[in-house]
Amino acid sequence: MDQKDHLIMEYLKEDGRAKISDISRELNIPRITVYERIQAMIKSGLIKKFTIVPDYSELGIPVIAYIFILFDSSKGLSQRELAKRISKIPEVEEVHIVAGVWDILIKVRARSMEDIGNFVLDKLRSIDGIDKTETVTIFSTVK
Repeated sequence: MDQKDHLIMEYLKEDGRAKISDISRELNIPRITVYERIQAMIKSGLIKKFTIVPDYSELGIPVIAYIFILFDSSKGLSQRELAKRISKIPEVEEVHIVAGVWDILIKVRARSMEDIGNFVLDKLRSIDGIDKTETVTIFSTVK
């Protein structure tokens, strides 16, 4: 990737629905160049997909929590298998296998703090392979 690719990528990260002509005009790069570079980034896998960013407050799930999970290997499944199981839970947006004190970090969304608590107590902690959790709630997101 060169500087033009980086500029195009940053523009698309802000507005994935932007028209080629708008990107071209804003970045002062010929339309055909913008088009060809986007196609090349898609083909090479640099751009995996174009997506939306929902307004979660409007959808009724404004509360975000990150939950650290300590893996219990005595339950007969691998850490990767546990992460895959957790990823299938509807409230879970992201699942990361991490290094450090904790083994897995997940991001969840819910309607309320009470729902986050119910999720942790009733769903998450009932899964074999989870030893301990720590929940961090988000006040606001800047970026």
